[in-house]
Parts: sequence; C-alpha cells; structure tokens
Amino acid sequence: MLEMIQATLNQKRFTSFSRPFELNIVGIRADSVTPNSFDDSLNVYYKTSDGKWQFHRFAATTDPGTYWLKNPLSPQGTAILKHGQYIGSHRIGLHRGKYLALVQQRPITVMRDYDRNANLDFMNGREQTGIYGINIHHASVNGTTKTVDKYSAGCQVFANINDFNLFMQLAERHKGLYGNNFSYTLIDERALVRESKKN
Repeated sequence: MLEMIQATLNQKRFTSFSRPFELNIVGIRADSVTPNSFDDSLNVYYKTSDGKWQFHRFAATTDPGTYWLKNPLSPQGTAILKHGQYIGSHRIGLHRGKYLALVQQRPITVMRDYDRNANLDFMNGREQTGIYGINIHHASVNGTTKTVDKYSAGCQVFANINDFNLFMQLAERHKGLYGNNFSYTLIDERALVRESKKN
C-alpha cells in the first residue's frame, strides 16, 4: 500500500516529505457515495533515523456524516474536502476548544453539498476555498466508533481513539523537529487503483 500511495503522489506531482520523522499524512477516500461510515483511511508514513519507511493505516472518514448533510452548518451546504494536496494546512491546536488535534490554519478547497439529502455529492457542489475548520480529530473517546453521525461536518475523523493517540504522538515528534506545520493530502481510492494497474 505504501508503494501505491507514493507512486500516486509522484504521478500527481505532489510533494513527499523524507526527512526523519517528518510526516506524510494522506487520506484515501473510498469509492463509495454512502455516508455515515468510517470506510476511508488516514495513512501516515515517515522515514526513521536509519532511512527506513514506517507506515500506519488508520480507519477514518473523510466525509461528513448524515446529520450534517441534512442539517448543514452553512447555508451554502455541507463541506466535503476536495481531493488535492494542502501544504502547511494544519497545525496542532485545540479542536473546538476541547482537545489537541490537527486544526486547519491555511485555506483549503471544499465542495458544498447543498441538496440536504443523505447522499454524498462530490461532483455537483459549489467549490469554495477558505478557512472552514476542517480539522483532523477523533470520534468517540472510547474504543472504535461505527457510525459518523455528528462527528464530522467535513472534518477528517479517526474511528479509533487509540489510533488517534498514536497519530498525535507522531505529530508531536514532527512538531518538535520541524515546527507546528503539517501538510494534508486527500486522494480518491480510484486513483490508487489506476496507479496499481500500471504496475
């Protein structure tokens, strides 16, 4: 999987980071338009001090839950993060003033799902770029969460609290070495499939 992700990023001419313990954070959106499930993944990889790659794959959602699709926070519709790479987009900070997570600090691009139904609409929404609080955080503080519900209004959300805690340990190490700036990349699962077929 790591090789497929790296090949896809190279094909798209996205930046990869290779200094020791400098995080590459890559969300992979599943080939599905069914909301409210943690069927995506957050993939984190970095080089260790001996030059070897370490790779972690975590269950997550990159999409908003059904509640916010039907009850958007914005009159323009619920935010769905657009595929792409966002350099320096996040930093460690308080998510909604409650706990440390990666919080948005630079503009990103979202699609606005405005039809207020339970289906994810990636293609027909209005595109907007700005600061929308698209954070990277966890769902429940206990165990593994099965349904997204209110946990994401567009944020990238870990299903399992222990996975998130490990992620934040890695992020703190990155911060200590390279400062409080993190880049986030979101790609479609179908892009990985296309890349794998070339090999």
